[in-house]
Amino acid sequence: MFGVAAAAVFCASVFAQTYPNRPLRIIVPLAPGGGNDTAARIVGHRLSVALGQQVVVDNRPGGGSVIASEIAAKSPSDGYTLYLVSTSFTVAPILHKVLPFDTLRDFAPISRVAIAPGALIVHPSVPVNSVNDVIALARARPGQITFSSSGLGGGSHLGGELFNMLANVRMLHVPYRGSAQATAAVLSGETAVAFTNPISSLPHIQSGRLKMIAVTTAQRWPLLPEVPTITESGVPGYELLLWNGLVVPAATPQTIITQLHRELTQILNAPDVIKVLAGDGSRPLFESPQAFAAFLKDEIAKWTKVVRRAGITAN
Repeated sequence: MFGVAAAAVFCASVFAQTYPNRPLRIIVPLAPGGGNDTAARIVGHRLSVALGQQVVVDNRPGGGSVIASEIAAKSPSDGYTLYLVSTSFTVAPILHKVLPFDTLRDFAPISRVAIAPGALIVHPSVPVNSVNDVIALARARPGQITFSSSGLGGGSHLGGELFNMLANVRMLHVPYRGSAQATAAVLSGETAVAFTNPISSLPHIQSGRLKMIAVTTAQRWPLLPEVPTITESGVPGYELLLWNGLVVPAATPQTIITQLHRELTQILNAPDVIKVLAGDGSRPLFESPQAFAAFLKDEIAKWTKVVRRAGITAN
């Protein structure tokens, strides 16, 4: 038995020493073009330089992240598949009674990557200029005011449902396959409202093609100090912080997780990376794998109430 155990330790050590010796991939559960995709590409490029291997971003949209999660969970636990998760990842076990994976058991956290506010944006044709105006309109036309999102169970979807719950209104959810498409829907007038990345919407706001009503964080966002929060504008307790982070399949060797965490921390500390993320409205947030694991558990608990109150079910 001692010989077998020693051999296993030796093999793991040799494997870690040769890692990585081929390209890696980062699975993203959304279409290209949104904030999560941007974060994955920034990290992927820098990780490629640091590790000396190509890092490919593999977009697998659809199913409220379930499709991508299953692919990631069933990938070899060898450090060559990373998975960029966000709110939809923690909502999946609430929406689905049966999943082909376990959200907490089948993945090993590395760290969160970035956090950002959402923003309540509207099409110019919608006759509102404040959160109270939105509430009044939604109450006057229950079920008729539409809000677009990046997909079922994503942050932009839950942001709308949280607004419905706390403001006592009923806006109609229209899911899209990514935040870029959700914003485009408001731009075209296909939907009236969205809870989405404020920075990516700024050019359209400056051109008059969109209106930004408020941000979704508890306090005003430093990059947009002049924009009020939803909480201060008439919906006490409202808070939606958008986030993303990296995980790997469970049973990935701890030495590899430690190496990836170390590289990620250096990447997110780089001034030019901080600048690029700021340009997308985000800021880096690196933490220990243990802290990220605790956060994921807390997120599942937090959104369970919203999902159940809203009656959200998987299609």
